[in-house]
Amino acid sequence: MPRQIRFNAFDMNCVAHQSSGLWRHPDDRSQSYTDLAYWTELAKLLEKGRFDGIFLADVLGTYDVYGGTNEAAIRNGAQIPVADPLLVIPAMAYVTEHLGFGVTAGTAYEHPYPFARRMSTLDHLTKGRVGWNVVTGYLPSAARNMGQDDQLEHDDRYDYADEYLEVLYKLWEGSWEDDAVVRDTETGVFTDPSKVHSIGHSGKHFQVPGIHLSEPSPQRSPVIYQAGASSRGIAFAAGNAEAIFVAASTKHVLKDTVTKLRDALEAAGRDRYSAKIYTLLTIITDETSEKAQAKYLDYLSYASEEGALVFMSGWMGVDLSGYALDEPIGNVKSNAIQSTVANFQAANHDGSEWTVGDIARAGAIGGLGPFIVGSGSEIADQLEEWADETDVDGFNLAYAITPGTFEDVVTWVVPELQKRGVYPTEYTEGTLRQKLHGRGDRLPDEHRGANYRVGVPVV
Repeated sequence: MPRQIRFNAFDMNCVAHQSSGLWRHPDDRSQSYTDLAYWTELAKLLEKGRFDGIFLADVLGTYDVYGGTNEAAIRNGAQIPVADPLLVIPAMAYVTEHLGFGVTAGTAYEHPYPFARRMSTLDHLTKGRVGWNVVTGYLPSAARNMGQDDQLEHDDRYDYADEYLEVLYKLWEGSWEDDAVVRDTETGVFTDPSKVHSIGHSGKHFQVPGIHLSEPSPQRSPVIYQAGASSRGIAFAAGNAEAIFVAASTKHVLKDTVTKLRDALEAAGRDRYSAKIYTLLTIITDETSEKAQAKYLDYLSYASEEGALVFMSGWMGVDLSGYALDEPIGNVKSNAIQSTVANFQAANHDGSEWTVGDIARAGAIGGLGPFIVGSGSEIADQLEEWADETDVDGFNLAYAITPGTFEDVVTWVVPELQKRGVYPTEYTEGTLRQKLHGRGDRLPDEHRGANYRVGVPVV
């Protein structure tokens, strides 16, 4: 059987997620993000298309690097206003049976103890279909609003996150034994206290002496997603990630990133394919190539160049308002998403350097990821090429308009890939972890979190 191509939907509980300005398009429904029906209908559509899941991004600050203020972000609706991603998941889970839910939450601004309960609750309510996208933060505005002068330095944020996950693994994996909840109506014992254990964590950043507040959920630990592609981010992913999201402007850059990630997984004592790797991509498609090209030009007419530079400035940690549009990016030091800067500092395939104008045009539709345009058959050809040449597992699909972009993929691309035998026609039964990896509901033995299971001596 040929290797299967996988899809995730990339969305956010806001208006302008990746493609700034497209909220103005008459067919875009992103302004309905405050309406629960928008999310439930989207979930049903994605399950119809056999998507692995929907991946919900989040930020706890505004994009105020561009021009030194958040005015341009507010004016363009660039991920502001933004609502909580966790609260829409139970409703989406209620109307679906198989779709997974990857939810973003940062390690910097919430204590791990209440967060552990929140994720266990979601895992219960979704019947084991939830994953957590671990982010360490990159917006200085979020740090300031949480009472800090600025975010920690890039690598220090990952050191903090390492202990954060240690606390979580101890709570999820090591606090309650599988048979602790007995529900004995004769004796009146709901839970056997001898099988519930305090974690006794005492570390540099956290003191957590007690027990987890939730009984074990179907997966115990949610599927761990991660999106950092810097050297420190790759090291963090190697120990924790079960699904990894990357963004690469070219196949050459993507192949290099995927190879580094798989090498790191192997060096950490895990299988090279123990984490599914998805790359960011936007697909614009229709019945014919001509219709798809016309659709692209239509979308482009609504795109906001200023909004694109607002996003890029935030992601890169560089105020692009201070550059001329024809000026190369050059050598800049980033305390934000370092892999973003590295991607743009790499030369184009023709040897030319990226300019600020190039970045604005490239990011107008799809943000950090590339976009491809064509008929369903043409798109399928390109997806197979990307997968074959880069060893990537799948694609994290951003939208130009929503839900229209996803509807088009389900209508024109999914059937073509299924016809070629390279895309699932049915879901695997079980939890999200089982669906992704086929190795059961719980963390595999070689995963870092498995070291914290009840009865496993920590070394």
